Amino acid sequence: MKNKGILFTLLLSIVLALAACGTSSEKANGDGEGKKKLRVVTDAAYAPFEYMDKDKIIGFDVDVFTAAAEEAGYEFEIVNVGWDPVFAELENGTADVGLSAITINDDRLKSYDFSIPYFESTNKILAPEGTDIEKAADLVDKTVAVQAGTTGADAVDALLGNANEKVKKFENNNLAILEMKNKGADAVVADNAVLETYAKDNPQDNFTVIEDKEGFESEFYGFMFPKDSEIVDDLSKGLNAILDNGKYAEIYKEWFGQDPDIENLKAQQ
Repeated sequence: MKNKGILFTLLLSIVLALAACGTSSEKANGDGEGKKKLRVVTDAAYAPFEYMDKDKIIGFDVDVFTAAAEEAGYEFEIVNVGWDPVFAELENGTADVGLSAITINDDRLKSYDFSIPYFESTNKILAPEGTDIEKAADLVDKTVAVQAGTTGADAVDALLGNANEKVKKFENNNLAILEMKNKGADAVVADNAVLETYAKDNPQDNFTVIEDKEGFESEFYGFMFPKDSEIVDDLSKGLNAILDNGKYAEIYKEWFGQDPDIENLKAQQ
């Protein structure tokens, strides 16, 4: 009888240990009460939104996502994969979130889900000082450099026509700007904050930023997810929390030196 009692105790211990392992695994996988660690992919060549500082990815997007994820209770890892791979990883299900100043538009909504908007942007024009370019329509006979696959590229295609040889498309905006520095383009079209940051940080280039509110419509960035992702609502709630508690305004002012129009952002929801 004593030996049977010991055997029963050992068996019970094994069963309980296996059950505990099962519970731990479920939490690690995002089931039960726990939440899985998210793989967040980005193109870290888009200052001030996401860029490399030595071996670390920093930027406005990173700070906003970090605050929203903390509110939503998620841990995450941000990986620099490049612009096109951001979309490929989400489509293939190898990443959970795309974080790369991604504009919410009807075409992308066919293949991906988005959080509520967290940033309002407009395309602007970067050109050498003394240029005769004053508005978007003036680009028609110019050579324009853009980042491929962006709304800036779409806007220039609409102005100059698809497959126009005068539209030069590059992997990122840094290469597009380098093309203009090397006299290979008359202008660059990209998001306002990107061009304004570049012009401010590189005064020796003598570039000017040109705004045309009528020529370029406002756009809104969102966190991008695989279609039918189960974490969209969680991260949107996290965003709303930091919009309401002042954390978003704090981050925005730190990066852009002014207060955000939170009411306008909320109106887009």
